[in-house]
Amino acid sequence: MSMNIALSGLGAAQKDLNTTSNNIANANTYGFKESRAEFSDVYSNSIFSNSKTTTGGGVQTATVSQQFHEGSSIYTNNPLDLRVSGTGFFAVAPNKAEPANNNLTRNGAFHLNNNNEIVNAENNYLLGYEVNQDTNSVASYEPKPMTIDDTFGQPSMSNNVNISMNLPSGEEKPAVAPFDFNNSDTYNKSTSSTIYDSLGNPLKMTAYYSKRNDNVWDVFYTVSDSGGEKELNIDSGVDNGTGHLGHRLRFDEGGQLTSGNSHTSTSFQAAGLQLGGADGTQTLTFNYDDPTQYAAPFEIRKLEDEDGATTGYLSNVDIDSDGNIQASYSNGKDKVIGRVAMARVANEQGLAQLGGTMWNATQDSGATVWGDASQGSFGSIKNGTLEQSNIDMTQELVDLISAQRNFQASSRALDVNNQLQQNILQIR
Repeated sequence: MSMNIALSGLGAAQKDLNTTSNNIANANTYGFKESRAEFSDVYSNSIFSNSKTTTGGGVQTATVSQQFHEGSSIYTNNPLDLRVSGTGFFAVAPNKAEPANNNLTRNGAFHLNNNNEIVNAENNYLLGYEVNQDTNSVASYEPKPMTIDDTFGQPSMSNNVNISMNLPSGEEKPAVAPFDFNNSDTYNKSTSSTIYDSLGNPLKMTAYYSKRNDNVWDVFYTVSDSGGEKELNIDSGVDNGTGHLGHRLRFDEGGQLTSGNSHTSTSFQAAGLQLGGADGTQTLTFNYDDPTQYAAPFEIRKLEDEDGATTGYLSNVDIDSDGNIQASYSNGKDKVIGRVAMARVANEQGLAQLGGTMWNATQDSGATVWGDASQGSFGSIKNGTLEQSNIDMTQELVDLISAQRNFQASSRALDVNNQLQQNILQIR
């Protein structure tokens, strides 16, 4: 009997050593959660034994439980390195065609594969939600693999240019008249912006501001192509007597615009632009958003091409604390690709460990609950950061020494039992 008790002690000490060794071996594994061997005593009794004098029957391993407290952070330069700060897991799927068959992980070391899909080191696909492009709200809480387009959009021609600025009230009329964009003495100020034709070719658009009299300014526009700068007349605009068709901005005594806040040009074809096959009927509408005439320097607050763009190529990926995956493109456009799916379970201790720092929901853990980062009980997401293993190396080394001593003590008990039996067998 005593030999069996000693053997159970050896087995328990060995289990403790194995658990501690596994923790130490995974000290640098991202998202790893330490394990703890928990033991219970063995006791048996019957109606034929005296419970007051019955000894225990040894020890047994009750469970090897996982400890899900957070590990520390390590900062990286990869925007696709993610960590959950708080409660929750990332969800990954081994097969992108079957996202419902997914696993949970705290290891957020992700990257793009050759199809621009977000995957981890085991090529499991990161799951996320589709979002409404207008409101950036989640369209459906059905998790799907996340793919980032390496190009964004077909070329679109510019039609609307939004402008906001301050024209200095103290400016004098130009010294020379009439307006001529080749002569800087015929206008007071100018500013330029890039617009696009229907093929996505960039063109330089310039606006010239010429003070006519107190509280009145004339505005003229040009567009530059490979052949040089061409004047872009305003449809039904103001003729300054030389055929230049611009428009007027009128301000009141408080420097606020009173008329002329939107003006549409004649076609690019009418301006004689060399379009190289682009749409010659393209026009520009100039929308003035709260321009002012104050006793302050000339200032452009806004000069925005509302709808023009060339084809954009992926230049950057960023993920905010809410899990929104935003891709930036070379044409200056941004697009929210989707939102990283967050998952949790009622009982983390009930998760089945799969290896590769992944777990699977079980009956003991409860069903997977889906949600958004930073919402409810879900933690926030930090990009460029990974969660390190949550083990305490000092404590693990102490546990290692303790397990070793327990093993030695149980081994000694087994040796003593063996010697006693040898002595009994040698009695004559």
